[in-house]
Amino acid sequence: MAFQFNFSIKENVENKLEALGDTDLLLGSAQDALRNQKGSTESKEVSSEEHATLQESLHAYKVAPETADLVASCCPEPAEDENQNETLSKKQSCKVAREHNIPDNVDKVLENKVVEALSGLYHVNISVVEMTLSDGSHGEDIVSKSISSHSDLLPGVYEGGMKIWECTFDLIDYLSTAEIQFVNKTVLDLGCGAGLLGIVALKGKAEKVHFQDFNGIVIDEITLPNVVANCAGGNGSDDGNRGAGEPTSKRLKKADCSPGLLSKCKFFSGEWSEFSQLLSSDGKLISKYDIILTSETIYNPDYYSALHNTLSKLLSKNGCVYLASKAHYFGVGGGVHLFEKLIEERNVFRTRTVKIINEGLKRFIIEMAFKSSS
Repeated sequence: MAFQFNFSIKENVENKLEALGDTDLLLGSAQDALRNQKGSTESKEVSSEEHATLQESLHAYKVAPETADLVASCCPEPAEDENQNETLSKKQSCKVAREHNIPDNVDKVLENKVVEALSGLYHVNISVVEMTLSDGSHGEDIVSKSISSHSDLLPGVYEGGMKIWECTFDLIDYLSTAEIQFVNKTVLDLGCGAGLLGIVALKGKAEKVHFQDFNGIVIDEITLPNVVANCAGGNGSDDGNRGAGEPTSKRLKKADCSPGLLSKCKFFSGEWSEFSQLLSSDGKLISKYDIILTSETIYNPDYYSALHNTLSKLLSKNGCVYLASKAHYFGVGGGVHLFEKLIEERNVFRTRTVKIINEGLKRFIIEMAFKSSS
């Protein structure tokens, strides 16, 4: 391996080296190298063997400490290879995808959970879950990291799945008013978080519903419990509507869950490209979906390419994506118009704005389909 560093030598450096005399002849090559590089800021590649030989020579000939320090400052420890660092960084930020098994005893899924009813759907109280996980002893430890950083988003570590974002309710309202049909459809809730969009599809008699989130602990502690609560909670029609007072809270001591509904579901965690690769490599899993639902997933432009590739790989030929998003995400940089620009450049999907919400921050519901579809 070659190492790279810079020499920038002043006149007094050369003088001190020359003062070593004939007793330090082994430093001659280093002196020549330094003299040749005097006043230059250009890089010179030195092998690890050459660097080690120089260090050994300094030690063997008992060079004066101040001179050794001088030479060492001119020949610092080699920096790590940049390509190696870049590869390592990519590996660290790429979370491997995996499927999460549904426990045989689903009663345990709702242990220590407080369940609320909101918009006709059951979901666990996230504050209670956060308190349970805040000691840092649970797997990914995303709660304490989020609290310490004062952020709902830690790129590559935690992607906001512990919070129900407002565009989720925008998309739920649209799916209802537009009477989107899920009967006998295969549906993916991508970047699911609480999984409410997938639960709507499940209640709409979808044939299969898959849930995916970046963080495995979100799947285990929030998504799966929410699905179990809704499978156990009936249709939720008597639980009131969002905005009509505070949500009803209760503890479900037993998950009297419909096995038929739960058997339609699968749960996954991991980064999007890893997730799509997992599905395509396992013939037992559905690799194409009739409908993909996703909310607040285009906040970070760094993820646009992976998201676009995932949608293009996993959507069936005549399938449809429903994407809910704010017009712009301040502080992160993403938003509807920037993502639509990428879609236009890739020339794979056609898009249509099906709803605009102007209350508060401007928000959009976007419909996507393949340009080649009928």
